[in-house]
Amino acid sequence: MDASVASLESAAIAHLRTPQAIRERCGVLFEQACAGRLQHFRCNLDRLDATADYVLTVMHANYPTLDVPFHSRWRHFGAGGVDRRAQLAQQLAALDPVERARVHYDLVIPSVLLDAGAGAAWHYHEAESGITLGRSEGLAIASYHLFLSGALSDDDANPLQTTAAGLETLTEATLCQRFQVSDANPLVGVAGRLALMQRLGRSLRQHSHYFTTDGSKPPRPGYLVDYLLDQAVGNQLSAPVVLGAVLEGLGDIWAGRITLGDTNLGDVWPHSALPHDAPGSNLVPFHKLSQWLTYSLLEPLQALGLTITDLDQLTGLAEYRNGGLCVDLGLLTPRYPDILTDRHLPSAEVIVEWRALTVALLDRVGDRIRTQLHLSPVELPLVKILEGGTWAAGRKIAADLRPDGSPPIQINSDGTVF
Repeated sequence: MDASVASLESAAIAHLRTPQAIRERCGVLFEQACAGRLQHFRCNLDRLDATADYVLTVMHANYPTLDVPFHSRWRHFGAGGVDRRAQLAQQLAALDPVERARVHYDLVIPSVLLDAGAGAAWHYHEAESGITLGRSEGLAIASYHLFLSGALSDDDANPLQTTAAGLETLTEATLCQRFQVSDANPLVGVAGRLALMQRLGRSLRQHSHYFTTDGSKPPRPGYLVDYLLDQAVGNQLSAPVVLGAVLEGLGDIWAGRITLGDTNLGDVWPHSALPHDAPGSNLVPFHKLSQWLTYSLLEPLQALGLTITDLDQLTGLAEYRNGGLCVDLGLLTPRYPDILTDRHLPSAEVIVEWRALTVALLDRVGDRIRTQLHLSPVELPLVKILEGGTWAAGRKIAADLRPDGSPPIQINSDGTVF
Protein backbone atom coordinates (compact mmCIF):
# COMPACT_ATOMS: atom_id res chain seq x y z
CA MET A 1 0.00 0.00 0.00
CA ASP A 2 1.19 3.50 -0.83
CA ALA A 3 2.53 5.23 2.28
CA SER A 4 0.38 8.32 1.69
CA VAL A 5 -2.78 6.18 1.44
CA ALA A 6 -1.85 4.33 4.63
CA SER A 7 -1.31 7.66 6.38
CA LEU A 8 -4.72 8.93 5.24
CA GLU A 9 -6.40 5.73 6.40
CA SER A 10 -4.65 5.90 9.78
CA ALA A 11 -5.80 9.50 10.25
CA ALA A 12 -9.35 8.57 9.24
CA ILE A 13 -9.44 5.67 11.73
CA ALA A 14 -8.24 7.92 14.53
CA HIS A 15 -10.86 10.54 13.66
CA LEU A 16 -13.71 8.02 13.43
CA ARG A 17 -12.90 6.93 16.99
CA THR A 18 -13.61 10.39 18.41
CA PRO A 19 -16.89 11.84 19.69
CA GLN A 20 -16.16 14.88 17.52
CA ALA A 21 -16.50 12.67 14.44
CA ILE A 22 -19.84 11.31 15.69
CA ARG A 23 -21.27 14.81 16.05
CA GLU A 24 -19.72 16.00 12.79
CA ARG A 25 -21.10 13.22 10.59
CA CYS A 26 -24.48 13.10 12.34
CA GLY A 27 -24.61 16.89 12.01
CA VAL A 28 -24.17 16.71 8.24
CA LEU A 29 -27.12 14.33 7.93
CA PHE A 30 -29.16 16.45 10.34
CA GLU A 31 -28.65 19.55 8.18
CA GLN A 32 -29.74 17.61 5.11
CA ALA A 33 -32.82 16.32 6.93
CA CYS A 34 -33.78 19.85 7.94
CA ALA A 35 -33.45 20.86 4.28
CA GLY A 36 -35.69 17.94 3.24
CA ARG A 37 -32.93 16.19 1.28
CA LEU A 38 -32.76 12.82 3.05
CA GLN A 39 -34.47 9.74 1.64
CA HIS A 40 -35.96 8.20 4.77
CA PHE A 41 -36.88 10.88 7.36
CA ARG A 42 -38.13 14.40 7.70
CA CYS A 43 -37.04 16.43 10.73
CA ASN A 44 -39.71 18.53 12.46
CA LEU A 45 -38.01 21.03 14.76
CA ASP A 46 -41.37 22.56 15.64
CA ARG A 47 -41.75 19.48 17.89
CA LEU A 48 -38.53 20.18 19.78
CA ASP A 49 -40.10 22.14 22.66
CA ALA A 50 -42.88 19.59 23.15
CA THR A 51 -40.32 16.77 23.19
CA ALA A 52 -38.15 18.58 25.73
CA ASP A 53 -41.24 19.20 27.89
CA TYR A 54 -42.17 15.51 27.75
CA VAL A 55 -38.66 14.43 28.72
CA LEU A 56 -38.53 16.97 31.53
CA THR A 57 -41.85 15.69 32.91
CA VAL A 58 -40.43 12.15 32.97
CA MET A 59 -37.22 13.42 34.55
CA HIS A 60 -39.09 15.19 37.34
CA ALA A 61 -41.18 12.06 37.96
CA ASN A 62 -38.09 9.84 38.18
CA TYR A 63 -35.85 12.30 40.04
CA PRO A 64 -37.97 14.98 41.76
CA THR A 65 -34.89 16.80 43.12
CA LEU A 66 -33.11 16.44 39.74
CA ASP A 67 -30.29 14.59 41.48
CA VAL A 68 -29.86 12.43 38.39
CA PRO A 69 -27.13 9.77 38.23
CA PHE A 70 -25.20 8.80 35.12
CA HIS A 71 -26.91 6.77 32.40
CA SER A 72 -24.98 3.56 32.92
CA ARG A 73 -25.27 -0.16 33.52
CA TRP A 74 -25.08 0.40 37.28
CA ARG A 75 -28.67 1.69 37.29
CA HIS A 76 -29.95 -1.68 36.04
CA PHE A 77 -28.28 -3.62 38.84
CA GLY A 78 -30.83 -2.03 41.17
CA ALA A 79 -33.80 -3.24 39.11
CA GLY A 80 -36.85 -4.32 41.08
CA GLY A 81 -35.73 -2.30 44.10
CA VAL A 82 -32.94 -4.76 45.00
CA ASP A 83 -29.58 -3.12 45.76
CA ARG A 84 -27.36 -5.77 44.20
CA ARG A 85 -24.43 -3.38 44.14
CA ALA A 86 -24.54 -3.23 47.94
CA GLN A 87 -24.75 -7.02 48.04
CA LEU A 88 -21.64 -7.25 45.87
CA ALA A 89 -19.87 -4.68 48.06
CA GLN A 90 -20.28 -6.99 51.06
CA GLN A 91 -18.52 -9.77 49.16
CA LEU A 92 -15.69 -7.41 48.16
CA ALA A 93 -15.27 -5.68 51.54
CA ALA A 94 -11.89 -7.30 52.28
CA LEU A 95 -10.34 -6.13 48.99
CA ASP A 96 -8.36 -2.93 48.57
CA PRO A 97 -10.12 -0.09 46.67
CA VAL A 98 -8.27 -0.65 43.36
CA GLU A 99 -9.03 -4.37 43.33
CA ARG A 100 -12.69 -3.61 44.08
CA ALA A 101 -12.72 -1.30 41.06
CA ARG A 102 -11.14 -4.07 38.95
CA VAL A 103 -13.90 -6.47 39.98
CA HIS A 104 -16.49 -3.84 39.09
CA TYR A 105 -14.94 -3.60 35.61
CA ASP A 106 -14.86 -7.40 35.33
CA LEU A 107 -18.61 -7.36 35.98
CA VAL A 108 -19.74 -4.33 34.03
CA ILE A 109 -17.75 -4.74 30.79
CA PRO A 110 -19.23 -8.16 29.87
CA SER A 111 -22.62 -7.04 31.18
CA VAL A 112 -22.73 -4.01 28.87
CA LEU A 113 -21.57 -6.05 25.89
CA LEU A 114 -24.33 -8.60 26.57
CA ASP A 115 -26.98 -5.88 26.63
CA ALA A 116 -28.05 -5.75 22.97
CA GLY A 117 -31.85 -5.94 22.63
CA ALA A 118 -33.30 -9.12 24.12
CA GLY A 119 -36.59 -9.06 22.23
CA ALA A 120 -40.03 -8.72 23.78
CA ALA A 121 -40.49 -12.43 24.54
CA TRP A 122 -37.48 -13.07 26.79
CA HIS A 123 -37.51 -12.66 30.59
CA TYR A 124 -35.21 -13.55 33.47
CA HIS A 125 -36.54 -14.84 36.80
CA GLU A 126 -34.31 -14.11 39.79
CA ALA A 127 -34.85 -16.89 42.31
CA GLU A 128 -33.33 -14.93 45.21
CA SER A 129 -35.82 -12.05 44.97
CA GLY A 130 -38.69 -13.70 43.10
CA ILE A 131 -38.54 -10.86 40.55
CA THR A 132 -39.03 -11.44 36.81
CA LEU A 133 -37.53 -8.87 34.45
CA GLY A 134 -37.16 -8.43 30.69
CA ARG A 135 -35.16 -6.29 28.29
CA SER A 136 -32.15 -4.35 29.63
CA GLU A 137 -32.94 -4.93 33.30
CA GLY A 138 -33.38 -8.65 32.76
CA LEU A 139 -30.12 -8.84 30.81
CA ALA A 140 -28.36 -6.91 33.58
CA ILE A 141 -29.52 -9.26 36.31
CA ALA A 142 -28.81 -12.34 34.21
CA SER A 143 -25.27 -11.12 33.49
CA TYR A 144 -24.82 -10.19 37.16
CA HIS A 145 -25.59 -13.74 38.22
CA LEU A 146 -23.52 -15.14 35.34
CA PHE A 147 -20.54 -13.23 36.78
CA LEU A 148 -21.26 -14.26 40.38
CA SER A 149 -21.42 -17.90 39.31
CA GLY A 150 -17.75 -17.81 38.31
CA ALA A 151 -18.58 -18.74 34.70
CA LEU A 152 -16.39 -15.89 33.37
CA SER A 153 -13.32 -16.90 35.37
CA ASP A 154 -11.00 -19.79 34.61
CA ASP A 155 -9.80 -19.88 38.24
CA ASP A 156 -12.08 -21.75 40.64
CA ALA A 157 -10.24 -20.16 43.56
CA ASN A 158 -11.12 -16.66 42.26
CA PRO A 159 -14.63 -16.83 40.83
CA LEU A 160 -15.39 -13.09 41.12
CA GLN A 161 -13.33 -12.07 38.14
CA THR A 162 -13.46 -12.20 34.35
CA THR A 163 -10.44 -13.64 32.58
CA ALA A 164 -9.48 -14.06 28.95
CA ALA A 165 -9.54 -17.84 29.29
CA GLY A 166 -12.89 -17.76 31.06
CA LEU A 167 -14.43 -15.79 28.20
CA GLU A 168 -12.81 -17.88 25.47
CA THR A 169 -14.13 -21.13 26.94
CA LEU A 170 -17.65 -19.88 27.68
CA THR A 171 -20.14 -22.17 25.94
CA GLU A 172 -23.54 -21.58 24.43
CA ALA A 173 -24.98 -24.15 26.82
CA THR A 174 -23.71 -22.19 29.83
CA LEU A 175 -24.94 -18.88 28.43
CA CYS A 176 -28.37 -20.33 27.67
CA GLN A 177 -28.60 -21.95 31.09
CA ARG A 178 -27.59 -18.79 32.97
CA PHE A 179 -29.91 -16.63 30.86
CA GLN A 180 -32.76 -19.16 31.18
CA VAL A 181 -33.13 -19.46 27.41
CA SER A 182 -35.63 -22.01 26.11
CA ASP A 183 -38.12 -22.46 23.29
CA ALA A 184 -40.67 -20.80 25.56
CA ASN A 185 -38.23 -18.05 26.58
CA PRO A 186 -36.26 -17.15 23.43
CA LEU A 187 -33.43 -14.62 23.60
CA VAL A 188 -32.53 -12.71 20.44
CA GLY A 189 -28.96 -13.17 19.19
CA VAL A 190 -27.62 -15.86 21.54
CA ALA A 191 -24.93 -16.96 19.08
CA GLY A 192 -23.88 -13.36 18.50
CA ARG A 193 -23.61 -12.71 22.23
CA LEU A 194 -21.51 -15.82 22.79
CA ALA A 195 -19.19 -14.97 19.91
CA LEU A 196 -18.83 -11.45 21.31
CA MET A 197 -17.74 -12.80 24.70
CA GLN A 198 -15.23 -15.14 23.08
CA ARG A 199 -13.80 -12.34 20.93
CA LEU A 200 -13.59 -10.19 24.06
CA GLY A 201 -11.35 -12.84 25.58
CA ARG A 202 -9.07 -12.78 22.55
CA SER A 203 -8.94 -8.99 22.55
CA LEU A 204 -7.79 -8.97 26.17
CA ARG A 205 -4.74 -10.95 25.04
CA GLN A 206 -4.14 -8.99 21.83
CA HIS A 207 -4.27 -5.62 23.60
CA SER A 208 -2.54 -6.67 26.78
CA HIS A 209 -1.15 -3.18 27.49
CA TYR A 210 -4.71 -2.23 28.48
CA PHE A 211 -5.63 -5.43 30.26
CA THR A 212 -2.62 -6.66 32.23
CA THR A 213 -0.38 -5.14 34.90
CA ASP A 214 2.52 -7.55 34.44
CA GLY A 215 3.24 -10.70 32.50
CA SER A 216 2.58 -13.01 35.45
CA LYS A 217 -1.16 -12.30 35.64
CA PRO A 218 -3.77 -13.42 33.10
CA PRO A 219 -5.52 -10.61 31.18
CA ARG A 220 -8.67 -9.23 32.78
CA PRO A 221 -11.04 -6.41 31.81
CA GLY A 222 -10.45 -5.14 35.34
CA TYR A 223 -6.85 -4.19 34.65
CA LEU A 224 -8.15 -1.40 32.45
CA VAL A 225 -8.56 0.41 35.80
CA ASP A 226 -4.78 0.49 36.20
CA TYR A 227 -4.26 1.81 32.68
CA LEU A 228 -6.78 4.61 33.21
CA LEU A 229 -5.33 5.57 36.58
CA ASP A 230 -2.02 6.05 34.79
CA GLN A 231 -3.70 8.40 32.28
CA ALA A 232 -5.05 10.74 34.97
CA VAL A 233 -3.43 14.14 35.29
CA GLY A 234 -3.67 15.90 38.63
CA ASN A 235 -6.34 13.42 39.74
CA GLN A 236 -8.46 14.34 36.71
CA LEU A 237 -9.35 12.10 33.78
CA SER A 238 -11.01 13.20 30.55
CA ALA A 239 -14.01 11.06 29.54
CA PRO A 240 -12.86 10.88 25.87
CA VAL A 241 -9.63 9.25 27.08
CA VAL A 242 -11.75 6.43 28.54
CA LEU A 243 -13.70 6.13 25.29
CA GLY A 244 -10.47 6.01 23.31
CA ALA A 245 -9.17 3.14 25.43
CA VAL A 246 -12.45 1.26 24.98
CA LEU A 247 -12.45 1.73 21.21
CA GLU A 248 -8.81 0.77 20.76
CA GLY A 249 -8.74 -2.03 23.33
CA LEU A 250 -12.04 -3.65 22.36
CA GLY A 251 -12.36 -2.69 18.70
CA ASP A 252 -11.54 -6.20 17.48
CA ILE A 253 -14.58 -7.77 19.12
CA TRP A 254 -17.06 -6.51 16.52
CA ALA A 255 -17.47 -9.10 13.76
CA GLY A 256 -18.66 -8.45 10.23
CA ARG A 257 -18.15 -4.70 10.39
CA ILE A 258 -16.51 -2.26 8.01
CA THR A 259 -12.74 -2.22 8.03
CA LEU A 260 -10.34 0.50 6.99
CA GLY A 261 -6.67 -0.31 6.59
CA ASP A 262 -7.36 -3.78 8.08
CA THR A 263 -8.79 -2.11 11.21
CA ASN A 264 -12.26 -3.10 12.37
CA LEU A 265 -14.18 0.14 12.85
CA GLY A 266 -16.97 -1.27 15.02
CA ASP A 267 -20.28 0.61 15.18
CA VAL A 268 -19.55 2.67 12.04
CA TRP A 269 -21.73 2.59 8.92
CA PRO A 270 -21.90 4.16 5.43
CA HIS A 271 -24.55 6.61 4.25
CA SER A 272 -24.94 7.62 0.62
CA ALA A 273 -25.67 11.26 1.48
CA LEU A 274 -22.10 11.72 2.68
CA PRO A 275 -19.31 12.41 0.17
CA HIS A 276 -16.96 9.52 -0.58
CA ASP A 277 -13.91 11.49 -1.65
CA ALA A 278 -11.43 10.39 1.03
CA PRO A 279 -10.84 7.31 3.18
CA GLY A 280 -13.80 6.90 5.55
CA SER A 281 -15.48 10.15 4.50
CA ASN A 282 -18.80 8.39 3.78
CA LEU A 283 -18.95 6.71 7.19
CA VAL A 284 -21.03 7.62 10.24
CA PRO A 285 -19.60 6.51 13.61
CA PHE A 286 -21.95 5.87 16.55
CA HIS A 287 -20.06 3.65 19.02
CA LYS A 288 -23.29 3.19 20.96
CA LEU A 289 -22.30 0.27 23.19
CA SER A 290 -18.76 1.62 23.53
CA GLN A 291 -20.03 5.00 24.74
CA TRP A 292 -22.52 3.39 27.12
CA LEU A 293 -19.69 1.21 28.37
CA THR A 294 -17.58 4.33 28.84
CA TYR A 295 -20.35 5.93 30.89
CA SER A 296 -20.49 2.72 32.95
CA LEU A 297 -16.74 2.75 33.61
CA LEU A 298 -16.68 6.23 35.12
CA GLU A 299 -18.34 5.59 38.48
CA PRO A 300 -15.73 3.07 39.74
CA LEU A 301 -13.06 5.64 38.85
CA GLN A 302 -14.92 8.34 40.75
CA ALA A 303 -15.06 5.98 43.74
CA LEU A 304 -11.25 5.93 43.61
CA GLY A 305 -11.23 9.72 43.88
CA LEU A 306 -10.79 10.71 40.24
CA THR A 307 -12.63 13.72 38.83
CA ILE A 308 -14.06 13.01 35.37
CA THR A 309 -13.83 15.96 32.96
CA ASP A 310 -15.14 16.69 29.44
CA LEU A 311 -18.25 14.56 29.95
CA ASP A 312 -20.28 16.46 27.38
CA GLN A 313 -17.77 15.73 24.66
CA LEU A 314 -19.34 12.27 24.52
CA THR A 315 -22.62 12.05 22.62
CA GLY A 316 -26.12 10.77 23.07
CA LEU A 317 -26.64 7.09 22.39
CA ALA A 318 -27.94 6.04 18.98
CA GLU A 319 -30.23 3.28 20.19
CA TYR A 320 -33.89 2.40 19.83
CA ARG A 321 -35.26 4.07 22.99
CA ASN A 322 -33.80 7.48 22.18
CA GLY A 323 -34.56 7.02 18.49
CA GLY A 324 -38.04 5.78 19.26
CA LEU A 325 -38.70 8.88 21.35
CA CYS A 326 -37.88 11.07 18.35
CA VAL A 327 -40.27 9.15 16.09
CA ASP A 328 -43.09 8.70 18.62
CA LEU A 329 -43.14 12.41 19.55
CA GLY A 330 -42.95 13.58 15.94
CA LEU A 331 -39.44 15.02 15.86
CA LEU A 332 -38.75 12.56 13.06
CA THR A 333 -41.33 11.54 10.47
CA PRO A 334 -40.71 8.52 8.24
CA ARG A 335 -41.09 9.35 4.55
CA TYR A 336 -42.81 6.07 3.69
CA PRO A 337 -44.92 3.59 5.71
CA ASP A 338 -42.64 0.57 5.18
CA ILE A 339 -40.18 2.11 7.62
CA LEU A 340 -42.67 1.40 10.43
CA THR A 341 -43.95 -1.94 9.17
CA ASP A 342 -40.84 -3.74 7.88
CA ARG A 343 -37.93 -5.13 9.90
CA HIS A 344 -34.53 -3.68 9.09
CA LEU A 345 -30.93 -4.79 9.43
CA PRO A 346 -28.68 -2.54 11.55
CA SER A 347 -26.67 -1.86 8.39
CA ALA A 348 -29.70 -0.63 6.43
CA GLU A 349 -29.39 3.00 5.43
CA VAL A 350 -32.77 3.80 6.98
CA ILE A 351 -31.40 2.68 10.36
CA VAL A 352 -28.12 4.56 9.92
CA GLU A 353 -30.12 7.68 9.08
CA TRP A 354 -32.48 7.21 12.05
CA ARG A 355 -29.56 6.78 14.45
CA ALA A 356 -27.63 9.77 13.10
CA LEU A 357 -30.60 12.10 13.40
CA THR A 358 -31.25 10.79 16.90
CA VAL A 359 -27.73 11.76 18.03
CA ALA A 360 -28.12 15.28 16.62
CA LEU A 361 -31.57 15.74 18.15
CA LEU A 362 -30.48 14.54 21.61
CA ASP A 363 -28.04 17.43 21.79
CA ARG A 364 -30.81 19.87 20.95
CA VAL A 365 -33.31 18.34 23.38
CA GLY A 366 -30.62 18.52 26.07
CA ASP A 367 -30.00 22.20 25.33
CA ARG A 368 -33.72 22.99 25.65
CA ILE A 369 -33.95 21.15 28.98
CA ARG A 370 -30.91 22.95 30.40
CA THR A 371 -32.35 26.29 29.28
CA GLN A 372 -35.62 25.57 31.07
CA LEU A 373 -33.80 24.53 34.24
CA HIS A 374 -31.17 27.31 34.04
CA LEU A 375 -28.39 24.73 34.31
CA SER A 376 -25.07 24.49 32.49
CA PRO A 377 -23.69 21.42 30.67
CA VAL A 378 -21.38 20.90 33.64
CA GLU A 379 -24.30 20.97 36.08
CA LEU A 380 -26.52 18.76 33.90
CA PRO A 381 -24.36 16.84 31.40
CA LEU A 382 -25.87 14.84 28.60
CA VAL A 383 -25.14 11.56 30.42
CA LYS A 384 -27.66 12.62 33.08
CA ILE A 385 -30.23 13.85 30.57
CA LEU A 386 -30.07 10.42 28.93
CA GLU A 387 -30.78 8.73 32.26
CA GLY A 388 -33.36 11.14 33.58
CA GLY A 389 -34.31 11.46 30.75
CA THR A 390 -34.60 10.63 27.11
CA TRP A 391 -34.07 6.88 27.48
CA ALA A 392 -36.78 6.60 30.15
CA ALA A 393 -39.09 8.86 28.12
CA GLY A 394 -38.54 6.70 25.03
CA ARG A 395 -39.53 3.61 26.96
CA LYS A 396 -42.58 5.35 28.49
CA ILE A 397 -44.01 6.67 25.23
CA ALA A 398 -43.43 3.25 23.60
CA ALA A 399 -45.39 1.56 26.39
CA ASP A 400 -48.19 4.12 26.06
CA LEU A 401 -48.46 3.65 22.30
CA ARG A 402 -47.87 -0.10 21.83
CA PRO A 403 -49.02 -2.98 24.05
CA ASP A 404 -45.63 -4.70 24.06
CA GLY A 405 -43.67 -1.48 24.56
CA SER A 406 -41.65 -2.12 21.41
CA PRO A 407 -39.96 0.73 19.52
CA PRO A 408 -41.74 2.19 16.49
CA ILE A 409 -39.07 0.85 14.13
CA GLN A 410 -38.15 -2.83 14.22
CA ILE A 411 -34.59 -4.11 13.83
CA ASN A 412 -33.30 -7.58 13.07
CA SER A 413 -30.69 -7.64 15.80
CA ASP A 414 -27.72 -9.99 15.87
CA GLY A 415 -27.14 -9.31 19.56
CA THR A 416 -24.20 -6.96 19.02
CA VAL A 417 -25.53 -3.51 18.05
CA PHE A 418 -28.70 -2.55 19.93
